Amino acid sequence: MKTVLARRHVLGLVAGALALPAVRPARAADAAAAGARSFVTDFGRQLIAIVNSDRTLADKKAAILPLLQAHVDMDEIGRYCLGRYWRAATPEQQARYLALFHQVLVNSITDKIGDYRGVTFTVSGTSPAGGDQAVDTIINRPEQPSANTQWIVSTTSGQPKVVDVVGEGTSLRLTQRQDYASFVARHNGSIDALLHAMDHQVAAHGAQ
Repeated sequence: MKTVLARRHVLGLVAGALALPAVRPARAADAAAAGARSFVTDFGRQLIAIVNSDRTLADKKAAILPLLQAHVDMDEIGRYCLGRYWRAATPEQQARYLALFHQVLVNSITDKIGDYRGVTFTVSGTSPAGGDQAVDTIINRPEQPSANTQWIVSTTSGQPKVVDVVGEGTSLRLTQRQDYASFVARHNGSIDALLHAMDHQVAAHGAQ
């Protein structure tokens, strides 16, 4: 009887040991999902507070800039958008491109704000997206259809950062990457041509 009980005890320990590796990844995945959800909830709360405020549009844009810089990995998105041309660019071109890309991205996001009031933001779910986390949200705007938006959150930089925004199934960074690749291809692979166009885009926006 003691031998049987001992065997059962040993088998139980073995089974428990084998089960532990399966439990730990599950807990790690749950923690990653919870962290991404909390990150996007906090980011969204701060963003909506600015949008719904009584500030002028110019003041809203000024307030949103540091918020984007803290929560969005603009360098990573920029490198992704330039695609294979990033490796072909010189260090000087890369630096100039990223500086311009920051301005283009911020202008693009802040221009969509408009003079909104009464905007609400709800986190509806989280799911793995490769090595990142996709956080589903619903943005409600007055007199407009609800917008289902996915925020792709990465921690590869050491802290959570948004690396893509997917609206109605369309990836912001993938769309921009295709646009840049098409532009450079039409200009015989000239990265300087793209930089000139981006510079003109930023200057035109500043003149508005």
